Amino acid sequence: MVFKCQEDSFLKEFQTRVVSCEKVDGGYSVIFEDTILFPEGGGQPTDHGTVAEREVKSVVRKGPAAIHFVADDGSGNQPFVVGDQVIQRIDWSRRFDHMQQHSGQHLITAIFDREFKYNTRSWWLGTESSYIDLDAKDITQEQLEKVESICNQLIVDCTPVEVNVYEPDDPALKSDVTRATRGLPEDVSGPLRVVTINGIESNMCCGTHVRNLGQLQSIKLLSVEKAKGKCLVHFLVGGRVLRKLTECYDRELQLNILLNGGPSSHIELTKKLQNTVRTTQRIAKKLTTELATAEAEKLNQLKDSNSVPKYISLHRSDGQESDFINSFLRLAKLPDCFFFLTNADTDGSGKGQLVLQGRPDDVAKLGPEICALLEGKGNGKGTRYNAKVNKLKILPQCEKLVREHFLTVEDGSPAIVEK
Repeated sequence: MVFKCQEDSFLKEFQTRVVSCEKVDGGYSVIFEDTILFPEGGGQPTDHGTVAEREVKSVVRKGPAAIHFVADDGSGNQPFVVGDQVIQRIDWSRRFDHMQQHSGQHLITAIFDREFKYNTRSWWLGTESSYIDLDAKDITQEQLEKVESICNQLIVDCTPVEVNVYEPDDPALKSDVTRATRGLPEDVSGPLRVVTINGIESNMCCGTHVRNLGQLQSIKLLSVEKAKGKCLVHFLVGGRVLRKLTECYDRELQLNILLNGGPSSHIELTKKLQNTVRTTQRIAKKLTTELATAEAEKLNQLKDSNSVPKYISLHRSDGQESDFINSFLRLAKLPDCFFFLTNADTDGSGKGQLVLQGRPDDVAKLGPEICALLEGKGNGKGTRYNAKVNKLKILPQCEKLVREHFLTVEDGSPAIVEK
């Protein structure tokens, strides 16, 4: 069956009759005598719209029928009665976007085939961008530019697009189809639609299309993604090109403010900023190492005294970089001491990292308990326990837990706590 949406893709409102209405999970499956709501197929998503003011979010084709899913409104009343005359209305912005992308895909596919003999194996119409899957090992930038230029010239020329319907046994069907593809679901029966871009190609397809290429407005080929003997060419058509341009321009204005310079200097300013960041990171790493060395040496001086603590806590807010902790633990020479170390993120979120080091019994007991208090995820074995944590704001409770542990198992020797 050829639906009304396929006879006239620009029809926005249509009156039809209810054929059946069955209760299903979450709503009703409804079939009408005809429909302007396109059922998903041929790579094109389903239309959205309303029927008698009831929202339709899904239409699927089953043989010659289009099944519309109408959500239950909670009243328990069946939305339609067989024989009812109802008005269907299309979500036109969604439909026209799909028409632009689908017709654009036909054009891009045809030009790649004509110019380079690259066959399109499949295509995908996404919510932001779309792509065609080309049977090609590589596509150069020059090839992309050539295809894009040809496509946009055909758009400027307002090249006609026609849709013809044939019976499956019509001899004209074979002669009119210029490409050896069948853009129809496998279970399609009855009359077959052929979409023709004048002078370019004719191809069987069940989707909705524009009347001439001028309605595509423009085509932009974005990028090529290589994947195991094929290339995915990502593209935008029509309104999506304008939306992407607006998005890029808005981002450009924000960068003008952040970088304190216009678009022509963005790359230079960004490189300068990157160099500054790298220099700052090197200096910060050097200072962090020096600080960790000083802290470790201060503790090492206690090694031969009678005031060696049972545990030591060091809590910093330098972010989740582990330079300080690693340097400190490498240089500290108190083998029987328990170390409770954290580094918090600088944004005050309470997220950060936790490192415990000490005797295996102490680590095995305190590691999971402290990690749970700090809402973290970690593991440990032997003398070391590491974790990513999310609630460093409650460190005092963890300190209390450590203190009580050592008051129980040791003789109450003092601890050094630095923050």
